[in-house]
Formats: sequence, C-alpha cells, structure tokens
Amino acid sequence: MGVRIAVIIALATFFSYLHIFHAMRAQALAQLERHVVDRSQREQEIFLLAQDNHVALKQALRERIEAWSQKDPQPQFDTLFARMPDGTLRNQFQGFDGTRMPQVFVAKGVPVDDGFRRRLIAAYEVTAQYGPPLHARFTDTYVMLPEGALVMYWPKAPTWSRDAEATYSFLTLDYFTDSLVQNNPQRKTGWTGIYEDEPSKLWLSSCTTPLDLDGRHVASVGSDVLLEELMDRTLSDHLPGAYNVLFRDDGQLVAHPFLKNKGGEALNILSPPPGEGTTGQHTHLRDIFDQVRARAPGQSVLELPKHGEYLAVARLEGPGWNLVTMMPEEVVSSAALAASRYVLVFGLASLLLELAIMYWVLKQQITRPLGAFTQAADQLAAGGFNVTLPSSRDDELGRLGAAFQHMAQKLQQREEALRQANEGLEQRVEERTRELKEVHQQLVQSARQAGMAEIATNVLHNVGNVLNSVQTAAVLARERVSGMKLEQVGRVASLLEQHRDNLGHFLTQTERGQKAMPFLSQLSQNLVDERQELLSLLEDVNRYTEHIGSVVKLQQDYARLPRLHEPVLLEELVRDALRINAAGLSRHQVQVEQHLNALPPVHTDRNKVLMILVNLISNAKYALDASPQQERRITVRLEPPAGGQLRIEVHDTGVGLAPEMLTRIFQYGFTTRQQGHGFGLHSSALAAQELGGSLTAHSEGLGHGATFVLELPYHGPQGAA
Repeated sequence: MGVRIAVIIALATFFSYLHIFHAMRAQALAQLERHVVDRSQREQEIFLLAQDNHVALKQALRERIEAWSQKDPQPQFDTLFARMPDGTLRNQFQGFDGTRMPQVFVAKGVPVDDGFRRRLIAAYEVTAQYGPPLHARFTDTYVMLPEGALVMYWPKAPTWSRDAEATYSFLTLDYFTDSLVQNNPQRKTGWTGIYEDEPSKLWLSSCTTPLDLDGRHVASVGSDVLLEELMDRTLSDHLPGAYNVLFRDDGQLVAHPFLKNKGGEALNILSPPPGEGTTGQHTHLRDIFDQVRARAPGQSVLELPKHGEYLAVARLEGPGWNLVTMMPEEVVSSAALAASRYVLVFGLASLLLELAIMYWVLKQQITRPLGAFTQAADQLAAGGFNVTLPSSRDDELGRLGAAFQHMAQKLQQREEALRQANEGLEQRVEERTRELKEVHQQLVQSARQAGMAEIATNVLHNVGNVLNSVQTAAVLARERVSGMKLEQVGRVASLLEQHRDNLGHFLTQTERGQKAMPFLSQLSQNLVDERQELLSLLEDVNRYTEHIGSVVKLQQDYARLPRLHEPVLLEELVRDALRINAAGLSRHQVQVEQHLNALPPVHTDRNKVLMILVNLISNAKYALDASPQQERRITVRLEPPAGGQLRIEVHDTGVGLAPEMLTRIFQYGFTTRQQGHGFGLHSSALAAQELGGSLTAHSEGLGHGATFVLELPYHGPQGAA
C-alpha cells in the first residue's frame, strides 16, 4: 500500500509542476506587462507636463510680442538692460536679484533694433511671470532668440548672466539647433539626449519648443528636467528578481543597474566604450535593443532565449524613451519548483498519516481491549466494581466483555443503596459551599475593579502612546532586516568556489574577478551601515520601554505618598518627549520647530512632566492628520521664567478647537478624535495641578491650530535648594 501511494504522489507532483509552471509563467508575464505599463504612465507625467507648459509659454510669448508691436520699447529696454564694456547686453546690476528675476545675456555683436528690443522685453516678461511657479518641477525656464540672446530664470545660478564670457554662444548646442526649421520642420516640442550639467554634476534633459511669427523663427522656449530621481527609481523600484533598463531609440543609455554613465556623457548601446568591444553587459544590452526594435506593433512582452530572460517594454510619451523590465526565467521556474516541492511533501505526509492510521486501528481494536480486560480483572481483585469493557463488539471480545460487566454489576448492587445516600448529602454540601465562594469572589472582584478603573485607564492611555512608537521602530527594524541583501554574499562565495583552483588568476585577470573584491568591500560597508541603523532603532525601542516602566511606576505611586522632587533640565526633558514621539512624527511627516531656552535645573517630578509632554505632542501629531503634508508643523517653546512661573508651549497647525470645546477639553472621557478615549488630557491636567502648576488650551477656532501651555512653579536656584 505504501509503494502504491508513493507512485501516485510522484506522478501527481510531476503533473502539478507542469501545470503550475505554465500557470505561474502566464501570471508572471501578465504582472510584468502591468508593471511596465504602470511605471511608464507614472514616469512620463513630468515630460508631458513640460510639453503642456510649453504650449502655455509659447502662447504667452506670442501675445506679449504682439502687444509690444505697437509700443516704443526704448524706455523699458534701457530700464532693464545695459550695454557692458565688453560689448554684451546684460541686466542692470542695480537692484538685480538673480534668485527672483530672469537673467539676460546678449552676445557681443548682435544687432539691436526695435524689433529685437520688443522680442527681448516680451521674453523677459514671460520668463518673469512663468519661471518662479514652474521652478517647483523644472530646474530652469528660458527663452532663446535666434540672434544669440538668452533670457533665463535659474535661481540656483543667480549670477550666471554676470559671469558669462562675452564670447559665449548657445547657437551650436543641441537644445537650440533642435528647434531650427531644418531640424524640426513640424515645429513641435523636442527633447535632447541626457547630459551631465558641469557645475551641478546633475543629469538633465532639455525640452525646447520653437515659436514662428509670419513664417519666421523668432524665439524658442525651453526647460531642463532633472533625471536623478527617474534614474534612481528605474534602478531601485522593480519586481522581485527583475531589473529595469531605460534607453532612447538611437541607443543612448539613460539608466542601467550595472552600467553607469561617466565623464558627463551618456553611454551608447550601439557604440561601447573603447577597450570593451562587444562583450559582457554591452552584448546583453545590444541583444535587448535589437529585440525591442524588432518587436511587432503593439507587442509589449518579449522573450530573450539567448540570455534566458523575459522582457516587457513600454514607451515614455514625450521624449520617446524605452522602459524595459527584465525578468530571468529562473524567477518563474523557482516558484513552480517550490510549489511542486510542497505537493511532494504533502504527499509524503499523507503516506505517513495513512501508516499511522493503520497502526492506530490495530492498537484500538486488539491491543487496547486486551489491556482493558487485564486492568478490569485487577480492579475487581482490589474491590472496584465500576469497570468498562468493549461489550458492544460482535465478536469473542465483545461477548466476554458483556459477561464480565454483568458479573461486576451484580457485585456492585449490594453496596449501591448506602453509597447513594452518602453521596447525595456530600453533593448538597459541596454545591452550597461553591455558591458561597462564587458570591464572595464576585463581591471582591467588583470592589477591586471599582478601585482600579481610573488608574487602569491612565496607564493604558499613556503606555499606548509609547507603544505606538515602539511598534513603529519595530516595523522599521523588520523592514531594514528584510531589505538587507545577504543573498549577495552567497552569490560571491559561490563565484569564488567555482574558481577555487585558479582563484588568483580569476581575481586579477578576469573582469568579473576584478569586481569581486570592491563588491565585497562595498557589501561589507552596507552591512555595517544597516547594523548601525538597526542598533539605533533598538536603542529607540529600549528608551521607549524604559518610559513605559516609568509611566507604570508613576501610576503605582498614586496609591502611596507623593514622590520627592529632583533637579530636572527641562530642555533635555522636552527633547526626550520629542524623541519618544519621533517615530510617529516621522511616519505622519510632521515638521518640528524647537525654541528651547537653556534654563537652570528645576526641582519637579520628572516622570509626571514627561508624561504631560508626551501626551501633548502625541495629540498635536494626530491633530495634523487632516492638514496637507507641507503644512504639518509642531512648534515647541520653552520660555524663561516670569513672575515665578515658567511656560512650555506646544503649538500645532492642525484642525483647531471650537470655542465650546475649550471648556470641556480637560474633562474625563471627552475627546475630539474618533478613536480617542479622553484620558490623556484629563490625566495630564491632574498631574499639572499636583506639580503646583496648570495646563491650559488656546485656539482661534476650527482650522487655525491649537496651543497647549504647561505652567510650572519656578523659585530660582536658591529657592529650589
């Protein structure tokens, strides 16, 4: 029976593997296609936004030029621009601020007439109007005149127009030549290749749109788009086991996880760097490029058998770049093998279960009944008559059990009457005793619950605030541990094991071997950094746990004498409260401003003050949930003492408080949050009164934020002593 089941399990595992492999392959390819389509739609938004902005810029520039066609440009021109000793035209230096105004540069020798003046003034006005709002998404905004004039809003380089050489000219650069009629007969918006900006070392792509009036090219509007975030997302945001590649139709490489653009110039798939030939990664890239270029219209998922990979491709509208996601075949097959292994293990477990059932049946039907007869005989010999034997079976054991039980019943009947009388009396006494004990226990429990209710609610509320931070730190630590790339160590070890016999030659003479040691060094540094992050998170958890103990100890002390005051540095205590809430504040993306004056030590109860501050900061954090992310701000102030009192203010820019709430905010059980309990502010106000101070709330109404002020007595160094 075991052999037959094993054969069935093997066949089921084989056919399950085939079915699971084909099903998972189809599912993985569908997921791959959805992933690349979704990514392309998100990544192309910045490029489509640039093109839409250029439509508005082009129309605005056309209207400004037409508006100036009937005006005298000379007064306005002389007010804005000045002829320099080197023959160039630049901004008037008096009152000029390059961080808020457009910069103007006209090369030496450019003829200046009224038509040129009107277009230059129009370009300056359009750039001044649209440049600042567009700066949030684009590095700069500029207008180029074909005579050699440039009007640009570039806050990161406010003195560019003043520092530019007199011989500077953009007329030969790609972002200008792409807008000429011979290079752009359709007069559409064009995108340059990627390039590294020399001063900032940032990778950019320029977008330019020509403007023609009366059949003549009069200007071009342009913007530069930062590509650092797009490159980072392309390399880091990918499906498990897959990676992304981004390149143009002409072979220019935008982003690749293993090849980096160097020297300010982008790599080209069709032209590998000198010395590399067509080997390694460039050969792989060339095969990907050829496969993408040869695909049928509408086909987005392709197979690369030569390298054992599947790829999905989508185009980014605007620049027309190709976003390709690569997935190795082993990613699909490994999942199928894992599922088949589960089927095999489940089958083996079923086989063992069947054998166990057979053993159990034999034991129940033969071994255990014989043992029961032996025990029954011993029990009767010792004077026990209440025996149970398998008398319902229709065999010899059943008939023997029935006769044995009949004999025992006859012996038992002689003592049954007296035993029933004694057992009835004992049972009634036992039931009455149990009822009295239950009533007594209920009374004691009710008294204990009534006395512990308020302390329990305070403990749960204060400990709950800190546990939120502990949970957040634990989640961050788990994400750090799950994100550690430990599998890379195994891959390098396997690679070194494969070349054990010629390890020296492999490490010094081969391309992969030369990269092994730097990779190990970098991996070691990454592991050290991850360990430091985990240690920091564990230190936060330890500090939060210590605060939980302090809160519990504080609530326990309510039943005893008041605690002795101790010297406390309130500045450090405020920072401790912010650190306890740091994880929650970071999760809610809240900005914190600290205005803490250094004060001498104050004699007070450290744990009570810390409990009040933690509650106030936690409540302020939740009050900011409905506010926009850029407006979430908490301001904490520690002011010098005045009139024998010192003040600690916690102000938030959240939902605020209605006037009728200010009189009820500290009542027990009152809360404005849907999941709140109304314990925090109530217990905090009581603690402030016990310290000899007060806790008050102020708000100008709903939507205007709220301010909570904790006032504590201050007697100066001599009085404190």
